[in-house]
Amino acid sequence: MKKDIHPDYHTITVVMTDGTEFPTRSTWGKEGDVLRLDIDPTSHPAWTGVHRLLDTAGQLAKFEGRFKGLKL
Repeated sequence: MKKDIHPDYHTITVVMTDGTEFPTRSTWGKEGDVLRLDIDPTSHPAWTGVHRLLDTAGQLAKFEGRFKGLKL
């Protein structure tokens, strides 16, 4: 096996969006670094089943205005 081609695995701490944290081994960062997640299984709609629509630059309001008279 070739030397010095494998990444350095070390222990980091992962902090979830709800504040819980756990240690894991990773190639990310340096030994002892903290990885703070923006999206994780406790907050992402794919796991929670709760979908929120965010109105970015008025796109949702524009869509609702265009199709408000449509009955399904």
